[in-house]
Amino acid sequence: MSRDSQILRVVSYNIHKGVQGLGPARRLEIHNLALAIEQFDADIVCLQEVRKHHRRLSEQFTQWPDLPQADFLAPEGYEAVYRTNAVTRHGEHGNAVLSRWPVLECRHEDMSDHRFEQRGLLHTRVQVARRDVHVIVVHFGLIPASRLRQVAQLGRYIEREIPAAAPLVVAGDFNDWGTRIEREMHAMGLRSADTQRCPTYPARLPVVQLDHVYARGLEPLHIHVPRGRIWARMSDHLPLIAEFRFVS
Repeated sequence: MSRDSQILRVVSYNIHKGVQGLGPARRLEIHNLALAIEQFDADIVCLQEVRKHHRRLSEQFTQWPDLPQADFLAPEGYEAVYRTNAVTRHGEHGNAVLSRWPVLECRHEDMSDHRFEQRGLLHTRVQVARRDVHVIVVHFGLIPASRLRQVAQLGRYIEREIPAAAPLVVAGDFNDWGTRIEREMHAMGLRSADTQRCPTYPARLPVVQLDHVYARGLEPLHIHVPRGRIWARMSDHLPLIAEFRFVS
């Protein structure tokens, strides 16, 4: 846990499959991402667009890791949990949780709304200093109507699978440029420390906050988005760092 034993630090980061650029300018960023994630000193890191494997890219880049990206990115002593959302011609990718604390169980639910986008929900139960904390990672779709159906599905999942009194964190790339999804999350009792917008996309010139960390049963403290040329190079999103305080 962070320095204060009552503080939970959570990061949400869409890593763009560890590769940036197009054509001949395409470059491997997974090694830089690993260094960055270690510097977060987070209790829980929620990742989107994580590759398990990709045959063509592993041949193209001589430094492509032998491990699946979630395992490669996990700092020493962290546990990595990954589940596939999308299967493509040359590989697959999905969501991941990197946890400093023991992971007691994990589940996955398909959230695909139509055949052109494969989406999923990753749910882990983490034991944080003798407390059970539920962590859900999501990556919502690009179509507004799809996102509304996906947030409704998320709500049904939470009601069905997570005790009402249990601390809950929901983090990810919500792909929403407005406030409708935020209102729906608030209606579920989930809050964030977004007292002011912290743009995360696009990384080179961020203008909109697509990435969020919401919680229930935890007190939101503050959020932070690191800036600078290095961060702008590693992914098309910037990471969102959020801190919460246990309320009991």
